[in-house]
Parts: sequence; C-alpha cells; structure tokens
Amino acid sequence: MQTTEKLGGPEITQFSVFLNNKVGALRDLVRLLREHSILVLALTVLDASESAIGRILVSDPERTRDLFRENNIPFSETSVLAVELAEGAADLPRVLSALLLAEVNIHFCYPLLTRPRGRAVFVVCVDDIECARGVLNSEKFQLLKQTDLSR
Repeated sequence: MQTTEKLGGPEITQFSVFLNNKVGALRDLVRLLREHSILVLALTVLDASESAIGRILVSDPERTRDLFRENNIPFSETSVLAVELAEGAADLPRVLSALLLAEVNIHFCYPLLTRPRGRAVFVVCVDDIECARGVLNSEKFQLLKQTDLSR
C-alpha cells in the first residue's frame, strides 16, 4: 500500500503488464480496469512475436495492483516521472537537454492520454530518478504527483 507521502511525491507508479499476443488482449485489460472505475491515463505497448508488454499509468494504482493480483495478471511496477510541459511540445527539447547535461539515461518515455491542468505531460523512466527530479526542478519544470493524475 502506498503511503500519503508516496501519493504526494513526484514519482508515479507505472505498471508493466504481460499480455498474450492475441486479438483483444489489450482491450480486455482496459475493459477490466474500466469496469472497476480505473482510467488508463497513459499507455504504450512493446510487441514481440508471442507476447507483448503493456506499460500503463492509471487513475488508481492501489486498486489496480489488487485487481491484477485477484485476476492473476502478471505485472511489475516502476517509478516514473510525469513532467508538465507548459509550452507543450516546444518544451520537450529543454527537458531532454536538462537530462542529457545531468547524464541521466532515459529508459523509455511516452505522453499522457489526458491533460491534467490543461497542459501536455511527458512521462519518463530514467536510470537515476533522484538526479532527474533535481535537475528538472532546477530547470523550473513542474513534476506531477499521482494525486494530480487521479482527480
């Protein structure tokens, strides 16, 4: 269970879910979440010949974790940062440059499906989340919290 501090912190829980490579597997996962009033806020899929990995951010990580366990859905969790882009896509080079100057490696990234506070959001998983948080804060980027996404 996440603590209040974790929910209020800038790290957000991303789930990586194993999906059988069959028609409708992703739809079934999203439908299961929706049936339990959980919204998928971001989604990316890595496809392979026999399986796929869906990376998702959701509106309710605690309930999602329980739901996956109840339904024997294989998953793992990773902390990611959600960076608000006040100027939209024009801010992306600044984010990437800040991380590069700090020598922070990006493992993967993707945009949010929603626009909390009316602004674009860039989700990033890095090799050093503490350093990334510090450098992005120093560059005056707003890092969203899970509570910003779960409204």
